[in-house]
Amino acid sequence: MADGEVVNGSADNQEVAPSGKKSGHASLLDSGEDFEMLEDVEEDVDDDLPPLEDAGGGKKKNNSAKDATKADAVADQTPSAEPEEWLDVLGNGQLRKKVLEPGAGPDSRPQRGQNVTIHLKTSLTDGTVVEELPNLCFTLGDGDVLQGLDLTVQLMEMGEKALIEAGAKYTYGALGSSTPAVPPDADLILEVQLLSADDAPDLELMPPLERISLANRKRERGNVHYQRGDYAFAVNSYGIALQITEASSRVDISQQEEEELLDMKVKCLNNMAAAQLKLDHYEAALRSCVSVLAHQPDNVKALFRKGKVLALQGEYAEAIKTLKRALKLEPSNKMELQTPKYSLSAHRTECSKTPRIAFLSMSINNWIPLHTCHI
Repeated sequence: MADGEVVNGSADNQEVAPSGKKSGHASLLDSGEDFEMLEDVEEDVDDDLPPLEDAGGGKKKNNSAKDATKADAVADQTPSAEPEEWLDVLGNGQLRKKVLEPGAGPDSRPQRGQNVTIHLKTSLTDGTVVEELPNLCFTLGDGDVLQGLDLTVQLMEMGEKALIEAGAKYTYGALGSSTPAVPPDADLILEVQLLSADDAPDLELMPPLERISLANRKRERGNVHYQRGDYAFAVNSYGIALQITEASSRVDISQQEEEELLDMKVKCLNNMAAAQLKLDHYEAALRSCVSVLAHQPDNVKALFRKGKVLALQGEYAEAIKTLKRALKLEPSNKMELQTPKYSLSAHRTECSKTPRIAFLSMSINNWIPLHTCHI
């Protein structure tokens, strides 16, 4: 269910809105908009409505954080690269960089959080050019672009032109991309020139409408990550969007603009909860849902997700209460609540001793219990 339409993989081809300067900035490798109710609440992200480390999709471990640490170490210790020398960025042979034209020296390298502009030409390993963007703007380290690009641009000097060999793991992964046309599991050759790097604007001084637009772009990027199965990167992008909506303002802001910022915040929290559920981060997902309901007590999506989390945590009575409330508010929606088999089997024998009901599914007007005990 998307509050806004997102094309799978398309965000990597678009100019990305640079981020604003923010305190406590969420790192891409640290690791919800409000989408229309998905057919399966488990798959819900709020689109109208992870990490890039594995663009192939699926749950993420901490490999991406390790990759970022390796890249940072290279940036700190590697002197200005000489032309024709290949640099193994992560030490695994899957992300290599070669300087074609030297830049202005190591001191001119951009910093994470800065807004950079590059010239990018993307080719398949057979030489086929799939995309060329003369002025691609993005915030370094925010996960706005391919991970291979995000990691290597921070190693470039101002004005430098470099060739990057990026394995599929750090580009479009097992899914590939329709726009640009990249086959599944395809390695890519990126020709990059760093054109500029500027500090992000102060969010507190940013006009409210610009702040809303920026938060929405970050949220939409999170939706792209979510749809590709990169849930940790999705959480990161939603978190950055959330920080933008929560920043204090030193400029005049109207009541309507405040309401729009709040609406954007709720969308980010809802989508974040969906991504956190995919990562089995139940406590974090519950906190996101509770935050939504603190602003909008009758938010159906948040109620459904809260109910699901409670059920997964074994709080069946509270889950039923929450889900019934959601259905009462929006009886036209259907959802399947799949209770983990291990939970059910574990409680079958306990059922005779402990008052509990485990439900397999809930639809509009009826509940189908797997087994029933006293309550």
